Amino acid sequence: KLQVDAQLTRSLAMAFYSAEVFMEKTVCDPSANFFGMLGVSSAVVLANLGAAYSTAKAGVGIANLGVMRPDAVMKSLIPVVMAGVLGIYGLITAVIINGKIHAPSYSAFSGYAHLAAGLTVGLSSLAAGMAIGIVGDAGVRGVALQPKLFVGMILILIFAEALGLYGLIVGLVVASTADGKGHGLCIPWDQ
Repeated sequence: KLQVDAQLTRSLAMAFYSAEVFMEKTVCDPSANFFGMLGVSSAVVLANLGAAYSTAKAGVGIANLGVMRPDAVMKSLIPVVMAGVLGIYGLITAVIINGKIHAPSYSAFSGYAHLAAGLTVGLSSLAAGMAIGIVGDAGVRGVALQPKLFVGMILILIFAEALGLYGLIVGLVVASTADGKGHGLCIPWDQ
């Protein structure tokens, strides 16, 4: 019985030692900041790519509409305005993520989460921009020939813009939860 108690004591001591080593905090990896900043740049660059493509594509359609019906040009600028909103989504996300990056105590979890948030917003805005550009181009050309198509075009544009908005919402949720879940996972590297 004494031998069993000694083995049990050794086993428990090893288990506690293993748990202590496993739970020991490591120093924050400075490269985590790279992933956070990559999320910042991904949000802005990809969202602006979508906005630029959408503006260019819809602008060509508006120029063609202006030749046939110059009176409808101002009414047909809606796709270009919606494209600009996509760029604003990327800007908002980039500013929020950048404000959450605190170099010495920034964990890898936070870096990866902020990268995911930036990619979510950027890629969603890029996809929405492609949809708005294609619909805007074809839509304003169709409105030039048949003005009754205007309401249908606007509805399609709203649903395309919603894709970017969904990405913005998910990206902001991911970026905001990263602050709470990623805090205190490592020891700041400047200490």
